[in-house]
Amino acid sequence: MIYSKVCAWASGPVRMSDLLLDVGQMRDPEVRIDRTFAAGVLPTDPRMFRIAAPLRLAVVVRKDRSQFRLVGRVRTTVALACSRCLEDFALELDEPFDVLYLPRGHSGDPEERQVEDDDLSTAFYSDNVIDLGQLMQEQCYLAVPMKPLCSDGCRGLCPECGTNLNSGSCNCQHVWVDPRMAVLEQLRKDQ
Repeated sequence: MIYSKVCAWASGPVRMSDLLLDVGQMRDPEVRIDRTFAAGVLPTDPRMFRIAAPLRLAVVVRKDRSQFRLVGRVRTTVALACSRCLEDFALELDEPFDVLYLPRGHSGDPEERQVEDDDLSTAFYSDNVIDLGQLMQEQCYLAVPMKPLCSDGCRGLCPECGTNLNSGSCNCQHVWVDPRMAVLEQLRKDQ
């Protein structure tokens, strides 16, 4: 099940043989895969997160003619910036997945159709190769929270001076005046 190809995903060339699963050579109805990959092997958007620890992929591949069901989990640690205080923090990911892979072109009618619940856990492969790197990358992106917080009690930054309110306090006056009421406030001051 080795697929030899070199790709420059990380800082240097990365051997793709461990990231690509050649299902054309799979003879057994079920195969277990347990691999660990270096943190820099997957590309990520550094504005969202960065993979900070090796990725561990544990998966069972079940073959049913040309369909392959991959059931397993991806484990790693990602570095994120808190959306309130902007401090970096680490978040451990342990994401289970269950994905059905069909051969590309199996989707049937190319016209628009309604997305069913089963379609959300269906992916496609081509040339008898399933890209495990893409699978791990998708699971990491799905696991990262939309609004990452370093803790539930994060107080964020002062809107006036920018002080991190988790590590200190400031003397800013936090009085907000509704700009729609400014005219009424001016009338009150004139009287």
